[in-house]
Amino acid sequence: MAEEKFPGKIEISLAVGKEWSKKYKDSPEGRAKDAVDAYLVPLESLEAILKLKESLKIDAARAYKGVNELGEQTLMFVGAKLNEKTGIYEDVFADGDGDLGTAVLYDGARPCPPFGDPTNPL
Repeated sequence: MAEEKFPGKIEISLAVGKEWSKKYKDSPEGRAKDAVDAYLVPLESLEAILKLKESLKIDAARAYKGVNELGEQTLMFVGAKLNEKTGIYEDVFADGDGDLGTAVLYDGARPCPPFGDPTNPL
């Protein structure tokens, strides 16, 4: 599958975001007892990924779900670069070329709940 094009705009209205959030919350995954509606992501993680844009020439970032040592759901970020021959975004690691011992991913996301904003309409 060619991935050169992302679907739709990257900027959406709050009304659309509210609709998408409701669809998730109404889904089987969203209704699960331990459902996570959002993640609080520190700027440090986003800045680290953005630095890869220059050093590793990434075109995008990919977020993987995981469970950290505290038992919390989290996101792990890695850079991604479009392989023009295959049309697939391939993961690019900050160090170690994907070697399990030295490759770097970026973490720090906190699950919402409990780290959400109770006044947010999403």
